[in-house]
Amino acid sequence: MENIQSYVDQHKDRFLSELIELLKIPSISADSAYKKDVLSTAEAVKTQLEAAGCDLVEICETNGYPIVYGEKIIDKNLPTVLVYGHYDVQPPDPLELWTSPPFEPVIKTTELHPEGAIFARGACDDKGQMYMHVKAMEFMTKTNQLPCNVKFMIEGEEEVGSENLGDFVKANHEKLKNDVILISDTGMIAKDVPSITTGLRGLSYVEVEVTGPNRDLHSGLYGGAVANPINVLTKMIASLHDDNKHITIPGFYDKVEELSKEERAQMAKAPFSLENYKKALDIDAVYGEEGYTTNERNSIRPTLDVNGIWGGYIGEGAKTVIASKAYAKISMRLVPNQDWQEVTDLFKTHFESIAPAGVKVKVTPHHGGQGYVTPIDSIGYQAASKAYSDTFGKTPIPQRSGGSIPIVSLFEQELKSKTILMGFGLDSDAIHSPNEHFGVWNYLKGIETIPLFYKYFTELSK
Repeated sequence: MENIQSYVDQHKDRFLSELIELLKIPSISADSAYKKDVLSTAEAVKTQLEAAGCDLVEICETNGYPIVYGEKIIDKNLPTVLVYGHYDVQPPDPLELWTSPPFEPVIKTTELHPEGAIFARGACDDKGQMYMHVKAMEFMTKTNQLPCNVKFMIEGEEEVGSENLGDFVKANHEKLKNDVILISDTGMIAKDVPSITTGLRGLSYVEVEVTGPNRDLHSGLYGGAVANPINVLTKMIASLHDDNKHITIPGFYDKVEELSKEERAQMAKAPFSLENYKKALDIDAVYGEEGYTTNERNSIRPTLDVNGIWGGYIGEGAKTVIASKAYAKISMRLVPNQDWQEVTDLFKTHFESIAPAGVKVKVTPHHGGQGYVTPIDSIGYQAASKAYSDTFGKTPIPQRSGGSIPIVSLFEQELKSKTILMGFGLDSDAIHSPNEHFGVWNYLKGIETIPLFYKYFTELSK
């Protein structure tokens, strides 16, 4: 394709200012207080898809937040690429840890990003990466270099489990018909080490509630005589791992995919410094399942983590109380072949069985999804590899991610097409955390690389 770099250089200030305007809208799907903002973001995405050259753009209502659909069909005999992304973002809490307000985007230079990084909630996950595709579309239409058909499906509920996306996909097979699905909601190994995500972990997310006495009790009058739900809950959670950091739920590992020595050796070729990893996190040691490296623990092995725990008095000063209830939110990252609903049932059965007398336990499943692996011999992967090779000057490394995008397996099941995960974020971008950011260089490099995927996918599909 001609003039990609010059087009990006010519328009980069506008590309940045447009993204900054999008990032100003607090599209927090988890909090109903921000409903108007989420809906405003959908309208903004619709406007930008129209400006980028889509012939049809519509806001498709669901039982929750709407899906923005756009398309440009130039020839039904040519391949069709379906781009998926999301316009909702995570809550920004804890606000006091942000160095600048989460919805007042600012570009700051950092050691890793001397050219600057955009600091804002959603900068990388996923507004920044989604918007790369909108600007790539603009380049291809404005320069008359769009080589195939393109469709966009941008949703507003990814951060709360994509509850209504499945129904939309199932009801719109023809509308969403495609030859490959393209997503940028992942990352790469480093700025100078491009990689393509070939595997994702599945997810099971639950909330647990432990109830003891029918009311909060005076810890002096009742302490030692009545089960304390907070004490009980912490003991129950601690028992979910053994001394080797192995998950103790019966049947949990029955369907876990064990990678061969050869596959693990390929993974080990990715550059990784354990010392730099610890330094970046300000920890003096890593932690995890015995027998596996850090990169294996966070990608090809299943996990169980407490994401939140609460109960009793947490205000200023002291209140000597035995709480009536204690709660925790727990996520389990799963590997291919583990069924998230089956694992959820295993967790529920086990957690209820280990409750001691004197308390009641309630397990409430929230959401989940299957793991996914994409083959590296597919046309889609080869096209992505060639695109990265052109713009980075080196062949990307296939990499399995520890994260989850549950809808990827749904897409393959319903739409019968493979997904290519072209992420341009970095592990240090602090997604889901305070001070989330996205490098200006990464953002622009994505816009430069994505059109080449279209070019090579069309050529390889002939």
